[in-house]
Amino acid sequence: MTKPSVFITRRWPAASEAAMHEAFDVTMNDADEQLSAEAIAEAMLSHDAIAPTVTDPVGEATIESGAGGKCRIIANFGVGVNHIDSKAASRHGMIITNTPGVLTDATADIALTLMLMTMRRAGEGERELRAGEWSGWRPTHLLGQQMTGKTLGIIGMGRIGKATARRAALGFGMKIVFYNRSTVNDCGDFEGEQLPTVEAVCQHADLVSLHCPGGEETRHILGEKALAAMPSHGIVINTARGDVVDEEALADALHGGHIGGAGLDVFQGEPVINPRLMNAPNVVLLPHLGSATTETRNAMGMTVCENLKAFFAGKDVPNPVHS
Repeated sequence: MTKPSVFITRRWPAASEAAMHEAFDVTMNDADEQLSAEAIAEAMLSHDAIAPTVTDPVGEATIESGAGGKCRIIANFGVGVNHIDSKAASRHGMIITNTPGVLTDATADIALTLMLMTMRRAGEGERELRAGEWSGWRPTHLLGQQMTGKTLGIIGMGRIGKATARRAALGFGMKIVFYNRSTVNDCGDFEGEQLPTVEAVCQHADLVSLHCPGGEETRHILGEKALAAMPSHGIVINTARGDVVDEEALADALHGGHIGGAGLDVFQGEPVINPRLMNAPNVVLLPHLGSATTETRNAMGMTVCENLKAFFAGKDVPNPVHS
């Protein structure tokens, strides 16, 4: 029996790659470099499925070019799907799946990492030390902020938002305030206060951490108005999508000293980084490491595999994305 053909756009960890090769006729982008839209469209023409990552735009033009071929499912390696034109896929009878749940803990861990690094100015300290500029301990050197007992604002109280808030509340005794488009009735084993606007959260929080999906509805949800509502010591943390933050407004706030710092794992034009963020004071920048653990990335690949197995067996897919 002929196996369904699947095109994978980037290399995966070994265990999940092996599972895919066992189940399907896999073509791998061994170069592990970002493919052009034309290359993805060609893959859609010749394969029953493609498995893109969050860095592979599968826009309307790409889907239109590849729609006359074999592809019937776009099995995304990741949770966010704002890089895929879901309406175009639906028009051509293609379904989209993603990998929710399995990267919750890893991403929440990175959010807390960024909070601690930024509050305690650890990035600045490491850069100073590595540059040979550290002159030794002194009482006023690189004074940061204590995180314990502060107020954390969450924008987007989904799985990752809740996991981040739980770590902050139970581990650091932080008060939690949050904004979510729909009402959240239960925060589980920590208390959180839902506020009516993003600006209200910014006004009442020492740190604001973004955990909302990307896309047009949330584009620049943290913009000039929200940043202006933050206290001068306030910290911005983004592990969601680059486009949820107005990077120019954030750079203005940082360079103008209107907020205390930022910790960013995602960027609007990644891998190209806004140069004003690169040289802003008290900013920690990470290269999109949110889900970057061996356990998590393998689990993401295994979830893609299970979605594809179900689809080609004629069953309901475990993780459909509805347009």
